[in-house]
Amino acid sequence: MPLAQSLRIGGLTPMTTVDYPGELAAVVFCQGCPWRCHYCHNAHLLPPRGPEQIPWSEVRAFLEARVGLLDALVFSGGEPTLQAALPAAMREVKSLGLKIGLHTAGPYPDRLRRVLPYADWVGLDIKAQPTDYPAITGVPGSGERAWESLALLLDAGVALQVRTTVLPGWTHANDIGPLVDRLAAVGVESHSLQPCRTESMLVPSLTPKGSPRTGHSARNCG
Repeated sequence: MPLAQSLRIGGLTPMTTVDYPGELAAVVFCQGCPWRCHYCHNAHLLPPRGPEQIPWSEVRAFLEARVGLLDALVFSGGEPTLQAALPAAMREVKSLGLKIGLHTAGPYPDRLRRVLPYADWVGLDIKAQPTDYPAITGVPGSGERAWESLALLLDAGVALQVRTTVLPGWTHANDIGPLVDRLAAVGVESHSLQPCRTESMLVPSLTPKGSPRTGHSARNCG
């Protein structure tokens, strides 16, 4: 099993009050993501390896120095469940007495299942109805995997917040309302709508469904 020190980390936020509801947390940004969401504003975290990598030993030393000051560590990304070292890193954080938060888009339901015993809270991105995902992520079948992860989290009973980025041109009648209703119907109790940060999208100009306009191609995300 991969050790925690092999976790590829592209960034660290030493303190935040917004990334884990109700807790004072630090955030580790895990490098790499299998999707290329057109509104992504963390393009530097998409490749498996970034230009600058923070060693896990440095993160661990930082956390040890702040035991009693921080409540939790959030694993964000990128996509944390992409990395096989995630469970080992989570176990080390647990051993320090910190809570663990996880930000995920749910692309790997099986890997998510393996780390759930360590997670105290999960923020799950549900981007759209399953059939609309490929236009956003560029990956066929991505919607089915994300919604399978949602079902897994609901069955597990872990503290959960679902987040949806409202795409340019979306309307309540055609896009937001049906999605909100569907999430409520499957049992989601906490759902947050967040605005699209159009100033730093991977694809600067989007259609209402999140795909590039004709004749426009995505910037190199490396």
